[in-house]
Amino acid sequence: MNASSVNVIHAVWLDPFSPIDAADRAQLDAAGISLETVSTLGDLTLALRRAHVLVIRLGDSAELLQEVQTLIAQLGHTVPVLCRVDRRRMEVAVDAMRLGALHVLSSDEWSAEAWQAAVKGLNAPELKTKSYVFVDPTSQHLLALAQRVAQTDVTALLVGPTGAGKEVLARVLHESSPRAKAPFVALNCAAMPEHLIEDMLFGHEKGAFTGALKEHKGLFEQAHGGTIFLDEIGEMPMNLQAKLLRVLQEKKLNRLGGEATIDLDVRVIAATNKDLKLAIEQREFREDLYFRISTFRLRIQPLKDRPGDIVPLVAQSLARHVKGGLPFTVTPEAQVMLQNYPWPGNVRELENVVQRAVVLSGGRTISPAHLMFDDAQMDEQAMPSMHAALPPMAMETPATAEQLATPVMPAPAYAAAPMAPIAPIETAPVNLDSAVKASELQVIMAAIQSTDSRMEAAAKLGISPRTLRYKLAQMRTRGMTEGVSA
Repeated sequence: MNASSVNVIHAVWLDPFSPIDAADRAQLDAAGISLETVSTLGDLTLALRRAHVLVIRLGDSAELLQEVQTLIAQLGHTVPVLCRVDRRRMEVAVDAMRLGALHVLSSDEWSAEAWQAAVKGLNAPELKTKSYVFVDPTSQHLLALAQRVAQTDVTALLVGPTGAGKEVLARVLHESSPRAKAPFVALNCAAMPEHLIEDMLFGHEKGAFTGALKEHKGLFEQAHGGTIFLDEIGEMPMNLQAKLLRVLQEKKLNRLGGEATIDLDVRVIAATNKDLKLAIEQREFREDLYFRISTFRLRIQPLKDRPGDIVPLVAQSLARHVKGGLPFTVTPEAQVMLQNYPWPGNVRELENVVQRAVVLSGGRTISPAHLMFDDAQMDEQAMPSMHAALPPMAMETPATAEQLATPVMPAPAYAAAPMAPIAPIETAPVNLDSAVKASELQVIMAAIQSTDSRMEAAAKLGISPRTLRYKLAQMRTRGMTEGVSA
């Protein structure tokens, strides 16, 4: 793609470490980014008036970003800032995002795709990039440990419940390692039959079996020089475990139907939600394979045990639904409900709840009326404790920007689609309880009236029929559903 085929972005470029060379400048030009280089903060003062975005290179800290932001504020500008950081300095990337950087890119990243995502990501939630949230102290400790493990080449075993983010952590290990520029490939060992897993892992030669019309490189070969992630390894059949162990020990493999030995240079990361030691006792998992893959164990806590991540994850998820215009707001009561819900489905459940809330809100404000959790009984049990946790006058006190600050760790090459922060909370109505219930009833009644059955209405609302019945029963006890049959 050349610059003529996209809207040209005027970027002011500040790199106190090294000048940009002609080849790299041409790469950015191809991405539709026109550069104006500056070398001092004085030069920057003049250049900011013409800038769509400011690109700065950070070293061992985010101090330069703070100086630049102070200057921008003094000049009364609102120029977004994109930071370039050495991929080994992930803690600086996290600090930059915490301080409000629009994006963080690796300092050696020059691909047009990454830069286009960086300058357009705020208004392009469809981009297939992610930001990783490490806000809670438990998560920050895990991130620091993962970065240290990443610098070695040991195998790592990630342990944690389903939906907690094991693949996210696997990508962190890869992106923080010397193998970051090489491939990252992943396989869910529970998702397919044994013979297909074997073929996907190790490949086959042409004619190895009926239908093998050409040779196929398995994932181990595809990951050469990089990382292979074996998710749900506890579900791998015993016969295949023996073959995997041999490959890991010898660092060589033979494709199915082939005689040639292929050397491997791959870092292995495995993950499981099972107790593998118990599986060993029950003869469902090989002990020798367990010790081979668990040189270093990293445990990911369930979402309920890292509550500091919940609101940032909600903000991140909401950002993917912003298609221009104002970001979403979340009322204080809704935030408390989200933080006090036990999240049995972890991050995956949170994303479902947020998606439902976006559909039900019909606007830009998420309130308790729009939060429909997966289990009606759990909803009923959790609600009193959620409301009890509300501080006095909580509904009259908007959350501050500082309270909603949400540091994130960028994804591969740090080309993370930035998370739109939750906007300042609007003051709630005086009689919030009645407003919430009326709003919820309105949404439910609209769904019932626009569908042919309660089952269809529940599907439209993104909840189970049981949850819908529970909601209606609650409303009937309050006399709110006159004219609606049981």
